[in-house]
Amino acid sequence: MTKTEKVNDILAILEKFYPKVETPLHHKDAYTLLVSVLLSAQCTDERVNKITPLLFKRADNPYDMVKLSVEEIREIIKPCGLSPMKSKGIFGLSKILVEKYNGQVPQTFEELEELPAVGHKTASVVMTQWFGKPAFPVDTHIHRLAYRWGLSTGKSVEKTEEDLKRLIPEKKWNKVHLQIIYFGRQYCPARGHQWRECPVCQKYMRKELRD
Repeated sequence: MTKTEKVNDILAILEKFYPKVETPLHHKDAYTLLVSVLLSAQCTDERVNKITPLLFKRADNPYDMVKLSVEEIREIIKPCGLSPMKSKGIFGLSKILVEKYNGQVPQTFEELEELPAVGHKTASVVMTQWFGKPAFPVDTHIHRLAYRWGLSTGKSVEKTEEDLKRLIPEKKWNKVHLQIIYFGRQYCPARGHQWRECPVCQKYMRKELRD
């Protein structure tokens, strides 16, 4: 089997199990998505979705967010972890959006990644899931699965993103990114993984990772 055939088969499996996928983080616009993705670092989407309504009730736009203090933001988002860094990031990026972008979230990777606490993965999520621009966000979760399935060398998140972009058609990037997230949670978790019960791993898991 060629690499292309393998990739097509994996994509077919993902499509079979998750033909319809939605962004797991609740949001109403680019700003609330940006803040939600920032909060999701080292935190589950489920927990973020419980905290963001509390935060967005106080401030669901950059103009209202900068009226809060960093400490007020921190108190609300504490359950998401890393609250000192995240609260400063949320306040800082909101201030820049107000002062430089008329309250609007910019639509380029360069401008997004210049915002406080916004890395390439966060920018990629906003670019593809809100603005519909080609991007393939890779977090540690997708990085792990790509290595486990033999789609990447696993040397770095950056290399995994490069490999997946090369192997998967650009028009499918956004959907496949989400499909991998949902599929991994259900069938290919980091802990308690039973590769014989995973529809992908039973066929394509790296030999050195098997029991």
